[in-house]
Amino acid sequence: MYPLQGHWSVEDYLRLDTGMLVEYTDGFIRVLPMPNMLHQWIVQFLFRLLDDYVQARNLGEVFLAPLPVELTRKKYREPDVVFVRPERIQTMRSQPRGADFVIEVVREGRENWERDYVEKRADYADAGIAEYWIVDPQQRKLTVLALEGDAYRERGVFFAGDEAVSVALPGFAVKLDDVFSRCEEADQP
Repeated sequence: MYPLQGHWSVEDYLRLDTGMLVEYTDGFIRVLPMPNMLHQWIVQFLFRLLDDYVQARNLGEVFLAPLPVELTRKKYREPDVVFVRPERIQTMRSQPRGADFVIEVVREGRENWERDYVEKRADYADAGIAEYWIVDPQQRKLTVLALEGDAYRERGVFFAGDEAVSVALPGFAVKLDDVFSRCEEADQP
């Protein structure tokens, strides 16, 4: 038996073995929608680029969801792609405490849009994550948010033909044509 909503402990949450993306906030869990192949292709593409950049410079580690990231003692999120510097890794058998750079790929639907553009933007800023990229395949855009003080400032919104550039990781850039190359294919019946 699982605890009732509102009665989950962090320990209960971290013991889950569902094979699904599940986030935790103050005793409540939220099962996230299953990604489709386009979503996973974009996530893997961005992971490879970011991991190549990070490993070449020995900056830390890059991970894919599912991996709960502790934002506060009562809040865990599962970013699609997460970069953490070595000091955030207590042991490879645990979850990172916070992150330094996260990427979310927006799934279809209003609830998903609200979660990535509004809720996670606030959560990641509150956790002090230096940079947050929101990749929106439906609108074919990538938004770069950089932390300034305790809130994110939009550093750019990039579309086809553009190159998105990181603020926190100098020299890390992504061509949007490459990111969204499979979107037209996915739109075909």
